[in-house]
Amino acid sequence: MTNLAQLLQRHSGTPDKVLYRQWHDSGESGSGDASAGWRDYTVAAVTSLARRWQQAFRDRGFEKGDRVAICLKNSVQWVAIDQAALGMGLVVVPLYVIDNAENIAWCVGNSDARLLVLDTPRTLARLRELMPVMPTVVCIEGARDDSVASVETVDAFLATDAEGSGSTDFEVQSLDPDTLATVVYTSGTTGKPKGVKLSHANILANVEASAQVIELRDTDTALSVLPMSHMFERTCGYYLMLHAGACVAFARGIQQIGDDLAAVRPTLLIAVPRLFERFLARIEQAVAGSSVKRTLLRITVRYGWKAFLGEANLLERLAYARLQPLVGVPILAKLGGRLRLAGAGGAKLELRIARTFIGLGLPMIQGYGLTEASPVIAANRETDNDPSSVGQPLAGLEYRVSEANVLMVRGPSVMQGYWRNPEATAKVLSADGWLDTGDIVEIRDGKIYIRGRSKDLIVLSNGEKFPPEEAEVALLDNPVFEQVMLVGEGRHFLTLVTVSQDTDEKKLVRLANQQLKDFPRYVRVRRVIPVQEPWTIDNGMLTPTLKVKRPMVMQRFAHSIDAVYGAEVD
Repeated sequence: MTNLAQLLQRHSGTPDKVLYRQWHDSGESGSGDASAGWRDYTVAAVTSLARRWQQAFRDRGFEKGDRVAICLKNSVQWVAIDQAALGMGLVVVPLYVIDNAENIAWCVGNSDARLLVLDTPRTLARLRELMPVMPTVVCIEGARDDSVASVETVDAFLATDAEGSGSTDFEVQSLDPDTLATVVYTSGTTGKPKGVKLSHANILANVEASAQVIELRDTDTALSVLPMSHMFERTCGYYLMLHAGACVAFARGIQQIGDDLAAVRPTLLIAVPRLFERFLARIEQAVAGSSVKRTLLRITVRYGWKAFLGEANLLERLAYARLQPLVGVPILAKLGGRLRLAGAGGAKLELRIARTFIGLGLPMIQGYGLTEASPVIAANRETDNDPSSVGQPLAGLEYRVSEANVLMVRGPSVMQGYWRNPEATAKVLSADGWLDTGDIVEIRDGKIYIRGRSKDLIVLSNGEKFPPEEAEVALLDNPVFEQVMLVGEGRHFLTLVTVSQDTDEKKLVRLANQQLKDFPRYVRVRRVIPVQEPWTIDNGMLTPTLKVKRPMVMQRFAHSIDAVYGAEVD
């Protein structure tokens, strides 16, 4: 297999197989039905839609290597456009629907995309201000914008001249494996996004290696929660599922996630730790009013976790066998009741979260990767799972640790470099193919333990240095701390900036240092700055992949931080 579009083409022999499920609102354009509800999309339906997009590309003279930018919610249209473009050797540029217009304009302009596909014309006015030269724009929803000649509705774009319609077959070109498949702009916490160049061979190698980590079945149903512009979802929640022939249902959004879980009843759920953190918060809220329920939950999780570790004695195993159906099953029923595996990635998974869900009876594995590696680098296996680690490297990847304890990887899934940015490429990718991940790690028994980011290293004024990420994950194990960031670069003590509904600083200092008791003595908090407004993408505190923008937090709370250190005497 040399072309990612072969992942769809391989199912051509089973045209009635359902590949996707999607919610349609009442009277939604293109739904073909006035009633709201879930609709199934077969191999034949997806292929037919992809074929229409290919014909539209041909009619407008698109050539191999041309860039097509997709700024859509997860949908069958996303899949069809992607497969159509890849099949013809076009290059897909995925963009975040929730991103700001400035970033979208930068990525479209930097990639020289010929086409931009938008969900709605909502951002068009701002995009026109930012881009003097606009590509052709297609809006999936909304009327044609007559003020911009290059803006079309999806129906107009896909309409073809019957006499010049050409081939009606779904085209999958034979490509050199190193043909560029996509330019994925990383949502960095600083500076402009960089475009990661990934080939068909890069992504296919990652799909094949990821398929060896978990056993997928063509009877599986996965609920797609993360945006497909996120490489983790695109590889693991889209290409890997298509590779296995599993069905994917597209979640409507975080607000409807409970209803979607109940309706879809997935067997697989792949998400960032933040989603599982939300689930855990709901569980804790549900038992908050009953000491009996809290006790039963605590005992069930403790015995289930000990059983998982192989440390439970006979009485504990027997007690868990009675408690899990009584406590665990009803809780997991809120997640659809059929989950056989949950996968977490994109950020470090708090051990408290893994311990709770595994203790309740839900297998949960953690993986790790970078967009620059297509993206999965390592993952726990169902039969060899240490939730405090990110598991073993995937098959085919070489790895080593630098003198600074930074993980380096090399293999077929490592990127070709950054789009039109040789300087940035040279900083992370050596001439002989070693990728500097920037992650400080420890390797034990073949498993990788992430200790932090080298670029986020905090150096105190006494010369002590440490990566803050691991300490921040430990802090998040206490739910009083909703979001956290440690500061102290060049200072003589650490301050914690945290989103918390508790404003008692002395109490928060005490609770924080309880969480940090296993760290070196210099990793202690002396002051806490509690804030109540959550850090979000909209207020600029988080990237589209929900990572904290450290410089933005520093800037937003600079006055409070300066006041804390100004009030202290060395």
